[in-house]
Amino acid sequence: MASGTDFLKRPDGSALAYDRSLGKPGVVFLHGLMSDRGGTKAIALSDHCHRKGYGFVRFDMFGHGESSGRFEKGTISRWTEDAVAIVDAATEGPQILIGSSMGAWVIIKTALARTQRIAGLIGIAAAPDFTEDLMWPGLSQAQRDALQAEGVVNVPSAEDPRPYPISRDLIEDGRRNLVLRDGIKLQCPARLLHGQCDVSVPWETSLRLAERIVGKDVNVHLIKDGDHRLSRPQDLNRLCATLDDLVAEGTV
Repeated sequence: MASGTDFLKRPDGSALAYDRSLGKPGVVFLHGLMSDRGGTKAIALSDHCHRKGYGFVRFDMFGHGESSGRFEKGTISRWTEDAVAIVDAATEGPQILIGSSMGAWVIIKTALARTQRIAGLIGIAAAPDFTEDLMWPGLSQAQRDALQAEGVVNVPSAEDPRPYPISRDLIEDGRRNLVLRDGIKLQCPARLLHGQCDVSVPWETSLRLAERIVGKDVNVHLIKDGDHRLSRPQDLNRLCATLDDLVAEGTV
């Protein structure tokens, strides 16, 4: 049963907008950069979980959607703290975390912070460490100089007609949250879906992530004609089937 939109108050006075449906097992969806909880994948998962009787939470990260804050003030640390707060306040029992693009980086950090609560992970076009491995190398010297001098630079996106206002804080905080440089001490099952026509995040990133997770139950599913969004009907069906398979394995 859906409870409608609620707002989780944070210690700094901000609020996170979230929608929750009750049921078991629990599933939490984290959207990507400059997206929100109303995206195609979030809605498809919400509908699927409702049909299956799974619990489901989708929320807008700080600076996104209906949540408080300016996007330019968001960082991986902030988004992780908020995701942990949502898991603590809006869910009960073991949870499967599903993260899209940047959200897949945040689910890794969240799982590390709440190891005993997380029963499984699903990454969609996972983009861990994207600020350092993809964004920073893609900036021109002029953009880097502007970032240092002004604190924010607008960066064109292959996925969105709007430029992304990228902050110096996001880049610097990203360096403090890198996860692909060493082993990721997670034992829960992980499923990573990535399109090989993704022009935003190379599909090899999911392979690197799979290598770094120390647990053995890690599968990578490459979709040869899939793009970064993986939001076509067949992609959404694959995502929901992946979730069902994870549930059927009895991890939650």
